[in-house]
Amino acid sequence: MPDVQIVTAAADADEDAADMAIYDARKAELAGNPNPTLSPEVGAMLLRGHSRLQALRKWRGIAQIKLAADAGIAQGYLSDLEHRRKSGSAETIAALVRALDIPADWLT
Repeated sequence: MPDVQIVTAAADADEDAADMAIYDARKAELAGNPNPTLSPEVGAMLLRGHSRLQALRKWRGIAQIKLAADAGIAQGYLSDLEHRRKSGSAETIAALVRALDIPADWLT
């Protein structure tokens, strides 16, 4: 029976994440924010403990090695950034923003 409780809790967390993303999107629209909000999928990954960088990369469907190459950094360094072992320079973050094709404030 405990397995059913875990599955139910995970489903509830996914639903809550989607609801929060919709709320945030509507709130931003009301505030006149020109920047789009994060997708519900990214929000759900953040709730599961992924870093924002890792969640955005997975949401875009880009392999770590490809993103690293596109941003001009080593794959190991990208891994360190994703796992919060290192913080990137402004230049590195800008390169990742370009490679992911996302608004800059999503990673800053």
